[in-house]
Amino acid sequence: MAAASSALYSAAVNCPANAAKTRSFTSSRPEPTSHLLRFRCLQRRMPRIRAAVSVSDRRAVDAGRPDELVASILAKVLQSDGGVSLEKEEHAQVAEVVQELQKYCVSEPVKSPLIFGEWDVVYCSNPTSPGGGYRSALGRVFFRTKEMIQAVEAPDTVRNKVAFSALGFIDGEVSLKGKLKALDDRWIQVIFEPAKLKLGETEFQYGGESEVKLQITYVDETIRLGKGSRGSLFVFQRRQ
Repeated sequence: MAAASSALYSAAVNCPANAAKTRSFTSSRPEPTSHLLRFRCLQRRMPRIRAAVSVSDRRAVDAGRPDELVASILAKVLQSDGGVSLEKEEHAQVAEVVQELQKYCVSEPVKSPLIFGEWDVVYCSNPTSPGGGYRSALGRVFFRTKEMIQAVEAPDTVRNKVAFSALGFIDGEVSLKGKLKALDDRWIQVIFEPAKLKLGETEFQYGGESEVKLQITYVDETIRLGKGSRGSLFVFQRRQ
């Protein structure tokens, strides 16, 4: 805070009001125009503005309260199309807050009844991971994602669904049903049956079985955080 105050003070010292005093000792130099002075002053101030925003982004992390961390994560990822629209720097900001929130996870999240329910998949650090080819750069040209849902049902059933609009006018969805198995107190494994694709009135099954492993790193009444076996971060928001 002292450094920031010093920097802001430095910018103030170099503003036009103080420049007039300096010119009295250097009268041999041509006087810069007033608009040029204002521009130089603005240049010196701009980096301070960016620094202030950076400090603001860290408030939730510094505060360390789970509810504030949850609110911070949701503010960053909602309306991001599951993370697709976020820049690299914004993904890093999400990861920083996620890492802090994980410290407040219950000791054995796999055994917590909080994992059950319907969840919206609101973020993935690898945005094409949920939904596979339907969420790839090419897939998004033809399939506009409407929602991504994961339902975890007691005692051991997981249902994934990606609903989309094909070519802008045909409603469709791809769904998976799997069996959940706890590997330890944090890691789960889900083996899915072949996927089902519904496009308009047509519905069929394709492909073979698939398997995923996910570490539950945080869960409460509002969100669930997960980390895939390849390091992808997931944020799930409980559906109302």
